[in-house]
Amino acid sequence: MTEASTDKLAETIDKIEASYEFMLAYAAQGRDREATSAGDGLSIRDFLADMESSLQNINSALAERIKSLNVQSGAFQPLEAFKNKLGEDADAALLAVQLVQSVPSISSQLIDNLNASVHLRCLLTDIFVMDEALKIHQQ
Repeated sequence: MTEASTDKLAETIDKIEASYEFMLAYAAQGRDREATSAGDGLSIRDFLADMESSLQNINSALAERIKSLNVQSGAFQPLEAFKNKLGEDADAALLAVQLVQSVPSISSQLIDNLNASVHLRCLLTDIFVMDEALKIHQQ
């Protein structure tokens, strides 16, 4: 296992999780119009851009991590199959994120609906399952 593949995947997952957490807080604010920035200067669009980038890269990060594990041949096929399914779910979530980014002003309600999207929730659950499975394989 290479440390670089572990770090790349961890960074990708961390960005998705941080974006989702920010989106939960943004949705709770009840804004009708987009806030220009949070207290630290970051806006909802910054977090959506991070999520978009991470969704575009998660499948390659997973592929590198799986390859670096040297798992037994019987375990490789289920990992690869689930990676592919996770990639499909990431693509669906990506479309939803891109749709939200396309509107001129992002309301809390729009972000709340994105947070509730089955595509995003499915992806998050996929990530949690895959991450735990990879940790076990790593041991």
